[in-house]
Amino acid sequence: MHITDQMIDTELRGLAKAYRAIHSHITPGKMKFFTNVLKNVNGIAISKESLNYDQHYIPRYDGSTLRICVYYPKTPQKNVPGILWLHGGGYAMSVPEVEVPTIKQLVAKSGAVVVVPEYRLSTEAPYPAALEDSYLALQWLAKHGAEYGMRDDQIMVGGSSAGGGLTAALTLYVRDRGEINIAFQMPLYPMIDDRLTGSSTDNDAPFWNTESNELGWRLYLGDLYGSENISPYAVPARADNFTNLPPTVTFIGSVEPFRDETITYVQRLKESGVQVYFKEYQGAFHAFDLFKPNATISKKATAFLMETFEYAVEHYFAKQPE
Repeated sequence: MHITDQMIDTELRGLAKAYRAIHSHITPGKMKFFTNVLKNVNGIAISKESLNYDQHYIPRYDGSTLRICVYYPKTPQKNVPGILWLHGGGYAMSVPEVEVPTIKQLVAKSGAVVVVPEYRLSTEAPYPAALEDSYLALQWLAKHGAEYGMRDDQIMVGGSSAGGGLTAALTLYVRDRGEINIAFQMPLYPMIDDRLTGSSTDNDAPFWNTESNELGWRLYLGDLYGSENISPYAVPARADNFTNLPPTVTFIGSVEPFRDETITYVQRLKESGVQVYFKEYQGAFHAFDLFKPNATISKKATAFLMETFEYAVEHYFAKQPE
């Protein structure tokens, strides 16, 4: 799907043209370089925000540790949601601290405690490393969230792009394990299908396209890439059963590669009896709300997300297993 400048929202068009003018092919080396740059500036994002911030290191089963970032209000509150938020980056790049702008809004709306893990990236460890780290962080939140005022019947999971894909995978995994119940999920423009769809075929949109998508999945799936025997915990679109999943909010841009797989995911959730809140934004490319947050279309998408999140805080709960 060739994406012309005219297909892109007018307020996003200038950024798209600038990106296309300087863009070169993405490589695993460039992904690592981008992540290292972000690691060196992550303290800036924290110091400028009106949030409390803790770090914890959780032992993995192999003896290594998982760093988690915990964000909560300057004045901690009681009986608030606990949110596991998973950063994007094609499963291959980025760090938790880039999510601070979104986290700040979630905390402001609800007083929530938000945990963001620095899950292992696919450039170092393919699936199931990121999923295992996400579940480990979720277990920590379920166990320690009350120390930050969390009510245990309102654990939520969310993230965008690869973080949205991990969200969709994790809620399937959690449902099947039966150890923790999730009240609400927010898989935004999720990366959930390694197979080509109409919108991900020959897509040359800015910021994420067919080429980068293929590389992202090759790195994440490793030796599994190109096979049919792939777990839905790796590729949520491959799941056969979408019942008993939490109420869901998501949105998508009309010109981005993940459009069709997201719409299919939404349809399958609805067919399975899951309450879904969904909007498609015409002329929007991947992660438009993050790359140009002040554009009108981005403000509309963010408002939709936050309004639905506020509704979820008031209406959606899930008692934990005995």
